[in-house]
Amino acid sequence: MSALHPHPSVIDKAFVSGLKFPQSDVLTSQELRNKRRADAERAMLLGNNYKCKVKIVFEDNSGIKEIETTIWSVTEKYILLKTSMQIPLHRVLEVKF
Repeated sequence: MSALHPHPSVIDKAFVSGLKFPQSDVLTSQELRNKRRADAERAMLLGNNYKCKVKIVFEDNSGIKEIETTIWSVTEKYILLKTSMQIPLHRVLEVKF
């Protein structure tokens, strides 16, 4: 459980492709958004170089969820997972190492 987000529903990453995501950003400050991008990019490097998994806490249209996975790539707008699954970066609350 995250101190910042105490009640995420832990789901299997296979369910990510069926989720719906609002357009608004879950983070309110540019500082937090910069940290989120840096954390996502660090997690991508750890995943690609060392096969390390991370926990991603994010919010879809029905609530806060958490998955444990390897991040394959980070684009301007998305965190990309295996088999073309993606999470909009603007919906990510936290990347936990």
